[in-house]
Amino acid sequence: MTDPRYIRNFCIVAHIDHGKSTLADRLLELTGALSKREMADQVLDSMDLERERGITIKAHAVRLLYQARDGNTYQLNLIDTPGHVDFSYEVSRSLSACEGTLLVVDASQGVEAQTLANAQLALHNKLEIIPVINKVDLPGADVEMTKRQIENALALDSSEALLISAKQGTGVPEVLEAIIQRIPPPAGSSDAPLRALIFDSWYDPYRGVIVLARIMEGTLAVGARIRLWSNQQVYTVEGLGILTPKPVQIDQLQAGEVGYIIANIKRVSDTRIGDTITDHDRPASKPLPGFEEIKPMVFAGLYPVEASEYETLRDALEKLRLNDSSFFYEPENSVALGFGFRCGFLGLLHMEIIQERLEREFNLSLITTAPSVRYRITTKSGEVLDVDTPSKFPPAGDIAKIEEPIITALIFTQDEYLGGILQLLEEKRGVQKGFEYVSEKRVLLTYELPLNEIVLDFYDRLKSVSRGYASLDYHLSGFWESDLVKVDLLIAGEPVDALSFICHREQAYPRARVLCERMRKLIPRQLFEVAIQASIGAKIIARENVAAIRKNVLAKCYGGDVTRKRKLLEKQKEGKKRMKRVGRVDIPQEAFLAVLKVTES
Repeated sequence: MTDPRYIRNFCIVAHIDHGKSTLADRLLELTGALSKREMADQVLDSMDLERERGITIKAHAVRLLYQARDGNTYQLNLIDTPGHVDFSYEVSRSLSACEGTLLVVDASQGVEAQTLANAQLALHNKLEIIPVINKVDLPGADVEMTKRQIENALALDSSEALLISAKQGTGVPEVLEAIIQRIPPPAGSSDAPLRALIFDSWYDPYRGVIVLARIMEGTLAVGARIRLWSNQQVYTVEGLGILTPKPVQIDQLQAGEVGYIIANIKRVSDTRIGDTITDHDRPASKPLPGFEEIKPMVFAGLYPVEASEYETLRDALEKLRLNDSSFFYEPENSVALGFGFRCGFLGLLHMEIIQERLEREFNLSLITTAPSVRYRITTKSGEVLDVDTPSKFPPAGDIAKIEEPIITALIFTQDEYLGGILQLLEEKRGVQKGFEYVSEKRVLLTYELPLNEIVLDFYDRLKSVSRGYASLDYHLSGFWESDLVKVDLLIAGEPVDALSFICHREQAYPRARVLCERMRKLIPRQLFEVAIQASIGAKIIARENVAAIRKNVLAKCYGGDVTRKRKLLEKQKEGKKRMKRVGRVDIPQEAFLAVLKVTES
């Protein structure tokens, strides 16, 4: 058994691309966890997508043994956290499993929005924060400016900030010494009733669900009967182990340690992140604080391009769900697109990753409908409905009020791009909550924005307006009442459910006009005139016509009486009327993508 005085639990948090995974690689190298031959860049990022995008999607935990300069050998548990705003709840649970954190800031870019959000999470969890200024070897590095930003924006003492280059390995040994000296050892007692915090889990086809947990109090041994607090299910522990990062089996885990648990659990959805594990025979009196149900924030329909691929898509979604409890799906039927699934995601990046994994790993071709969010609608009868798709929207006459989800956004930018950014935020119905200079030229904006305004193109436009210099972080902060309407698209008088969208009444007219214009260009001409209309309820608010393909029936008339020509034209006109009644318009796939681009005009 390791003396708790020689255990340190810490994590590394940073904005995307500030060098978090590279620093983790150097720590693994220095402590001898992996030999030079086994080493690869971004060792803890095991997915191809993580390596390509330079982001961490899944949390990991590694045990490192380090012989410090004081002669003692310390057990360091590095809990790697996801790096994107979509996974902020997972980050908060990973942080609560630690006593300290390394806050990595890029010396050439300074403090960014996620740096601030992660620092606030760490302070909320009462962690010891060690500022680490990375990439000091770059020509554009400005250490003094970065130190000033750490003091002004994060209110942390930067005099003891560590200066490193994770890529070169410079200054990394000092990071290990700082972890031992500045991060406190774990406080829980090994003799107390068992309380362990779940901060990640994944599915193994041979062993069932493998749970990553931090033992807060008590001791867990193989053969013990454990109970999950949120659903009261009881399991027997069949195996315990640690990751070094290779799995190593052990007999028991004590208070302060981090490891994995195998207990013949069948579904990842049973092991919820942030849940408490306790002993069934000697339970704790209360669970660990901070547990929340993960709720999807963004919803979209996924449909196979070929109807025959529906079964394959269902199997693929089932397999993905095994490893990702925050992803949810249910069958959905669309008149225009056939059979598919309504899926819920944590955010836009999560949606992009799921879609890309389905197309890559399962070789599927998919149509994705425009992403929407979950609205709260109160009907005149007093019933409260959660609506996440336009097809479930009740008739306008039955609605008493509509509330939409709101986010609080933190935006860091250079002051020269302020004009364009403020204009964009105004256009997206933002309400300013804060405006402060954190250094001579860097500004921190705090805004409240409707979530449905940022799910389409907000991030891309923010990057365009600021030439890539603005950074964004956000979290859900509640609901507010809005004047929202459902806009239906009718093609040849038939409503196309997959092209409906929900937006604010003020934006309905311009958006509907743009969508009708795009549809006119995308829908192929028929032998009869096709009307494309956008409507709110029974009121038509925009219209475009796709002109008919006209056969020249007068070509054979090379003279003769005008009545003969008129007779031929009348006959053609009657035929077109009949065709308009029975004719069907085939809508090309590009038309469904047009909804996604409505706001870019």
